[in-house]
Amino acid sequence: MDFAFDARTEELRGKLLAFMDEYVYPAEAVAHEQRALLASPWETPVVVEELKTEARRQGLWNLFLPDSEYGAGLTNLQYAPLAEIMGRSPQLAPTVTNCAAPDTGNMEVLTQFGDEQQRKQWLEPLLAGEIRSAFAMTEPDVASSDATNITTHIERDGDEYVVTGRKWYISGALHPDCKIFIVMGKTDPEGSDIRRQQSMILVPRDTPGVTIKRAMQVFGYEDHYHGGHAEVIFDHARVPASNLIGEEGGGFAIAQARLGPGRIHHCMRLIGMAERAIELMCRRAVSRTAFGKALAQQGVVHNWIADARVTVEQLRLLVLKTAWLMDTVGNRGAHTEIQSIKIATPRAVVDILDRAIQLHGAGGVSQDFPLAELYAGARTLMIADGPDEVHQRSLARRELKRYV
Repeated sequence: MDFAFDARTEELRGKLLAFMDEYVYPAEAVAHEQRALLASPWETPVVVEELKTEARRQGLWNLFLPDSEYGAGLTNLQYAPLAEIMGRSPQLAPTVTNCAAPDTGNMEVLTQFGDEQQRKQWLEPLLAGEIRSAFAMTEPDVASSDATNITTHIERDGDEYVVTGRKWYISGALHPDCKIFIVMGKTDPEGSDIRRQQSMILVPRDTPGVTIKRAMQVFGYEDHYHGGHAEVIFDHARVPASNLIGEEGGGFAIAQARLGPGRIHHCMRLIGMAERAIELMCRRAVSRTAFGKALAQQGVVHNWIADARVTVEQLRLLVLKTAWLMDTVGNRGAHTEIQSIKIATPRAVVDILDRAIQLHGAGGVSQDFPLAELYAGARTLMIADGPDEVHQRSLARRELKRYV
């Protein structure tokens, strides 16, 4: 069993690590300062655009997309350590390399299921970083952990579809460059197969009947770099029938194809967040004194740091195994492992971040360190892309099936 990264991965890791040290980490404070001076909190700080230009110049662009026609052509196993590095600055690094959700998932959908015109009109400008996008699936009035509950209607009317519904926590919708929504709704709400009732359709943001009602916060954060999270009303919004992605009734399958890579990308970045937390813990421990000795000499601090290191090493191996399986046997063959990392990684990283916050005292919950915002992001991932309990239920049923 060979645990070494291949030559291309090592080359990209070296370039990305240098890019993070030279450009990304120094830009974190600069971006925060520039954002405070913008007319709208959703506008992009100048330094972010400068970093995008530099990332493209260095070939650190669209690394997430395995299709070599459109992206870097990396396998999941090759991309995993790169996503981990970007996870050390999750608000900035994925954005400036065009590897940020929800655009990544939307580009994957258009690559796999979009037709030629849809790719030309929407995929190409997304790949170029000229526009942003949003994915409208979650709804406030139903338990969206069960996607079959979705109530948004997508009704055929001649050469058009009419979209009516209410969505919330629609990431990216508030960004001024967001030009397109991928909306999931029901085209056949009375159909006998509950997994064939849903479809996905492209709805331009400026379509009459589309209203951004309000910005949703996450633990008080507005998540500016991802374009925020919005509540969106679709009130008889009409779009051409050609905007349907794939076929009627294919929405559920498209959603599953979209969420598989998304889940592993989140877990890869979470490991990077944990590594950043361990680094901050160690720096704090050797620089602070309490009750007559350095924090680094306190036994409880030793336990926190050691446990964090062991946990990260375990998680990384499981995530890399999952990436390898996705590459070799496909997402369906890696179903157990995908669910395992989705359950294990966020909760473990939340615990590591919690210890790091504790070690930093008041500073840990302040804006002077990234820990509080990292915690909010990690804790959210225990809900996003399917709450832990849904994955536990499915995983347990698969295990039990062998004994029934």
